[in-house]
Amino acid sequence: MGTLFIKNATIINEEKQVKADVLVEDDSIKRVFISNEDIQADITIDAHGFYLLPGVIDDQVHFREPGLTHKGEIETESAAAAAGGVTSFMEMPNTFPQAVTLSELEKKYDIAEEKSWVNYSFYLGGTNDNLNEIKKLNPKNICGVKVFMGSSTGNMLVDKKESLEGIFSESPTIITTHCEDEETIQKNTFYYKEEFGDAIAFSYHPLIRSEEACYKSSSLAVELATKYNSQLHVLHLSTAKELELFDSESDLSKKKITGEVCVHHLWFNSDDYLKYGGRIKWNPAVKTAEDQTALLNGLIKNKLDVIATDHAPHTLKEKENTYFKTPSGGPLVQHSLIVMLEMYHMGKIDLETLVRKMCHAPADLFRIKDRGYIREGYKADLVLVDLNSPWKVSAENILYKCKWSPFEGTKFNSKVMYTIVNGKIVYEKGKLIQKSAERLIFNR
Repeated sequence: MGTLFIKNATIINEEKQVKADVLVEDDSIKRVFISNEDIQADITIDAHGFYLLPGVIDDQVHFREPGLTHKGEIETESAAAAAGGVTSFMEMPNTFPQAVTLSELEKKYDIAEEKSWVNYSFYLGGTNDNLNEIKKLNPKNICGVKVFMGSSTGNMLVDKKESLEGIFSESPTIITTHCEDEETIQKNTFYYKEEFGDAIAFSYHPLIRSEEACYKSSSLAVELATKYNSQLHVLHLSTAKELELFDSESDLSKKKITGEVCVHHLWFNSDDYLKYGGRIKWNPAVKTAEDQTALLNGLIKNKLDVIATDHAPHTLKEKENTYFKTPSGGPLVQHSLIVMLEMYHMGKIDLETLVRKMCHAPADLFRIKDRGYIREGYKADLVLVDLNSPWKVSAENILYKCKWSPFEGTKFNSKVMYTIVNGKIVYEKGKLIQKSAERLIFNR
């Protein structure tokens, strides 16, 4: 494959900033060193003025293939990921057919092997009756099991107590959960529909999918994980109240129960429904400004461990409908790193914490083999960013198949310049170059 030399970079890695050079040989990092050596390499990148980060690992995306490819495909969405500095993704099972058997799961891996621009893994979906499939999983070659403890796109709700008990007691790998209590959601839906009929404003979304619905379900997940000593990762937390369920231990090897926050819950709040309407309709809902602030504080204080996207594209036509006909979810994976770098510019998060939560922590939590860090011997998954290169999100530079973004029209100060995956330049200064994807392997 050859050699790649990155010189004069400011490296953000393992809580430090250092100006150094990186030599990549074939698919791995050969050396990280501070030197003025004249290194001869097949490709040399002078990274003066750029920051070199480990590639972002997104532990929660919906790329819609198979079956929902009018919204997105593994090829298009992984290309967008590469443009956003995301070098590895973990994709959810609510496609069509649903990935709830090992045979259907492997079909998705086959698609990714052929089409993906960046590294990949796929979750097996839990159901009320597929425990035998879950028990057959090999923890070394799959990211985890996804359990919908609240209904969302794809209707994969697991609502039988005995089914949840079985999954939490017998899953051989990490359990990730979507936590919203269905009974509470239905009660709230009935209440507001009685009052407004079908003409419900999007601002009522966080009242229908309420704090109560989130906390009731999240607390149940934590209770089950505690009872069975399961490894539990609660996805896309959205309320201040839920933070009390998590501790602030920073060493992930000591935590059996962890939490994730998504970029949209850090960037938007309920005041934004008036402007964006259905474009920011997610499950769980974007909540209040107080929740938004609490989530960021919880992240900084290590109650929340990972930043992800829950990238879930729908067509613009689908999103510009009335409340009940508008699906929840939105495209985010191309802009997640840029959004968090903008929050750095705002003084809300430092670069070291950003890298820890988007790169190191997903690798540690899921025990991904040889990724997530800039270390000698690790896979060369890297991203070079210019923190002082303002640009605006527009239809012309959006790579999602759905061709829209909730950030459209937003000006950001930072730009992804290069994305390197397994030692190859996949994305360079606005252009996709070549695919370089591998199936993620896990040290379990």
